[in-house]
Amino acid sequence: MQTPIEAHYDIPELTSHIRAALTAAGKRLDALTVDDLAPIDAMHARGRAATAELAALAALPAGTRVLDIGSGLGGSARYLASRFDCDVTGIDLTASFCETATELSAMVGLSTKTRFRRADALALPFHDASFDAVWTEHAQMNIPDKERFYAEAVRVLRPGGSLIFADLFAGPGGELHYPVPWADSAETSSLISSDELRRILGSLGLQPIHDHDHSDRTREAIEAARARGTDNGPLGIQVVLRRSVPEKFKNAFRNLSERRFVPLHGVWQKP
Repeated sequence: MQTPIEAHYDIPELTSHIRAALTAAGKRLDALTVDDLAPIDAMHARGRAATAELAALAALPAGTRVLDIGSGLGGSARYLASRFDCDVTGIDLTASFCETATELSAMVGLSTKTRFRRADALALPFHDASFDAVWTEHAQMNIPDKERFYAEAVRVLRPGGSLIFADLFAGPGGELHYPVPWADSAETSSLISSDELRRILGSLGLQPIHDHDHSDRTREAIEAARARGTDNGPLGIQVVLRRSVPEKFKNAFRNLSERRFVPLHGVWQKP
């Protein structure tokens, strides 16, 4: 039996849909690059641009062992592997995402640098201090138990390692307007304030290195997306979001403008 979160994201035969979209966009399946996949595998606000900025903040050296929690289609994992020579393990609750991420990595020659498995972020199947860095983008918004989510991330992080995140947090503007990209209703959405986040991370012994509000940049990106309209070509986010795409983007912009959520980029270090 699928959880409500899995049901929200799961897409039968997702890899076939993406192959068809890539072909329709004129991409050669036997000569794909990481950049070719960016329009469809960067499943978060501001897409690949946000991932690149976060990676620059983190400044991960070659060979860094990274755990990507909520790895989705594997876009961030492949970016870190291809640009920074990181070794990345991705976990996600949605089986079809893990299967597709694995195949996409094979298609761009990154199977030895990236791997994906279905797992629960609240019970990570790894030993303590297994990773040099824990990376997560737009995953915790679906998880109510934030204390356990971040405690598990810190548990598998080695001393001196970094928790690196780009996520959305509750703003002062009140309850969200639904649907939004990560949830059709409040049933599967769970945002905490940035103050509560900092309290949790501090209680786990982490120390802030970077802590940036990206509201302005996110607003500009959403405005640009709205100006382009919902017809973003074969590789548009509609391949993954499927339902109510125009309404989700409209609500995302309204929620951001009304400060109902706040996007933050952070790098916190484990002593």
